[in-house]
Amino acid sequence: MRDWANVAELVKPKSLQGGLVARGASGLPFLLRPGMEAAFVPPVLDAPRMGTVEDVTYLGDDAYLVMFDSVDTIDRAEALAGCSCLVRRADLPEGFDVVAQEALAGYRVCDEKHGFIGTVREIIDNGAQQLVAIDGEAGDVLVPLVDAIVVAVDEDARTLTTRLPEGLLDC
Repeated sequence: MRDWANVAELVKPKSLQGGLVARGASGLPFLLRPGMEAAFVPPVLDAPRMGTVEDVTYLGDDAYLVMFDSVDTIDRAEALAGCSCLVRRADLPEGFDVVAQEALAGYRVCDEKHGFIGTVREIIDNGAQQLVAIDGEAGDVLVPLVDAIVVAVDEDARTLTTRLPEGLLDC
């Protein structure tokens, strides 16, 4: 099992002092807390590769303002926008990812282009990334659980909206 887990996405810079707007990674609640050490991936030239969370403030609409000790200017924050935050699994609550996996089971999956695809059977962790296993009329489909493909999660409607790459559903 991997020692690090992707728990948050850095969306955009928010303050001149280096604050970043962050959201929980797909399917997870927001888990960053003061004192946690985070790795920023993919690495960015002339930007920090790691930082310790100094402060977290809820902004509303599932967004948080996060301050890291290594990000102290807006230039550094701008460089990290779009990166993911990995933290040590040992620093996370036990079962943090099981709750997220179980919570998505049974969700309807609708693609922007193809419409209804099927329902989520389970989330599979293949070591490199999590995959959504979908049962549908076209058979089993595995979709990477990344923001570029799973573009929206509607918890009230229990629906995942995807933007599938060309050819993924072709037989």
